[in-house]
Amino acid sequence: MSTGIKDDLIFKALAHPRRRSMLDQLKDEPHTTGMLCQAFADMDRCTVMQHLKVLEEAELIIVRREGRERWNHLNSLPIKQIHDRWISQYAAHALSILDQMKADLED
Repeated sequence: MSTGIKDDLIFKALAHPRRRSMLDQLKDEPHTTGMLCQAFADMDRCTVMQHLKVLEEAELIIVRREGRERWNHLNSLPIKQIHDRWISQYAAHALSILDQMKADLED
């Protein structure tokens, strides 16, 4: 899969606030799908599963099956790659502009 298509899947997955909340739930430890359904009790199981499918397709979660349970693990590597590719470069540029502005103001 090309990097552009993969990035699109990641941005799509991160665009929805519920999916970001699910990733927050998985930040400290993996959860079963049942545990996520309990944490998001205002959504039915089918909706939770649809959100998990989007996260899995974007490789933001890794799913492991243990017997009848489906364990969802956070995969933070795609988020780091997005940060390295997009955010850090723009932040460095913004800092250089602020540094130049400070120097101009001091002169």
